[in-house]
Amino acid sequence: MKGAPLCIAAVLLAGCVSHERLTTVDTRSENVGHQRLQPDAGGGAGQIQPYTLAASEGYRMPQLYAAPDPVVGESDPRTSLPPTTVCLQVVVDAQGRVERSQPLTDRSECSAGAVAENGPLLQAAQDAVAQWKYSSAAVCHFAPGKVPKDRSDCQGADSIEPVAVTLQYAFTFEIVKGQHVVRTQGR
Repeated sequence: MKGAPLCIAAVLLAGCVSHERLTTVDTRSENVGHQRLQPDAGGGAGQIQPYTLAASEGYRMPQLYAAPDPVVGESDPRTSLPPTTVCLQVVVDAQGRVERSQPLTDRSECSAGAVAENGPLLQAAQDAVAQWKYSSAAVCHFAPGKVPKDRSDCQGADSIEPVAVTLQYAFTFEIVKGQHVVRTQGR
């Protein structure tokens, strides 16, 4: 059961992606952001065994509330780059802090992260997510007979158990006329 909390986000993330919206944030001459990926049932983090909630349990997704943007700056000397997507698996601890991140390269849309010349892009993404902060994910425990229709916000729960989760993000970088651009969905 100890590994189960990490599985919850992988299972429930697919249901939470539909509310994402397109945003772009200007940081100096760079537009930066990220996309949350759905778990891939064929490989990588999708291999995590799902955790099934009991009838008297609910799950609250972590909410990102502080997210500095990746800054590539001088670490990438290229003056042009077509849209290039690198992906990270981010482990968020039970207190909502990023514990670690690691590159995801086993999906076709993330394969650019395995190319050595894209190392500065991966490093910029990892440096940024290391500073991200979330409200904690949680398993909500409800009393039998008092389980609400919407079990996703823990309102009315008898107890709330903060849990660690694993989330996946994609960062699409582009360099146009020497300016770094990153498109995003999410946040």
